[in-house]
Amino acid sequence: MLMEQLLVEISRAHFPNAPAPPAQVAAFEERVGWTLDPDLRAFYLNCDGATLFRPRPYAKYRILPLAEVQRARVVMRGEDDDSMGAASWYTLLYLQDSDYVLLDVSRQQDGRYPLLDAFHETYPLEVRQIAASFREFLERALSGGNRLFWLGE
Repeated sequence: MLMEQLLVEISRAHFPNAPAPPAQVAAFEERVGWTLDPDLRAFYLNCDGATLFRPRPYAKYRILPLAEVQRARVVMRGEDDDSMGAASWYTLLYLQDSDYVLLDVSRQQDGRYPLLDAFHETYPLEVRQIAASFREFLERALSGGNRLFWLGE
């Protein structure tokens, strides 16, 4: 499915935030020191975060607004130190109970960043890729209903 179709679906049937203005996207990129890939840029210009399937506080999937995207090791362990996870891992989705889906900005495939599962009890020792891109993640999440598709719930 194309990213544009996924964004229409989020706007139609889910709980998107208002769009991030281009100046906010630019300020975010300057703050973190990396640029959003095309899928993420399209998402944030369409909505600065969203919850899928249910509104807050009941949502399993909460795609973070730009202001909340931070280094995972700071969010999950409270320290910006290499022993607490890679500096290139950033929180992208909050899944409740201190679990996150991360973005790995150290590598790209076809110009897109991969997404990683980060279970709070095993982070940073056990982090695994669950999607090659944000578009792939959204497609699988939206088609799978309100379940964490990579866990086989």
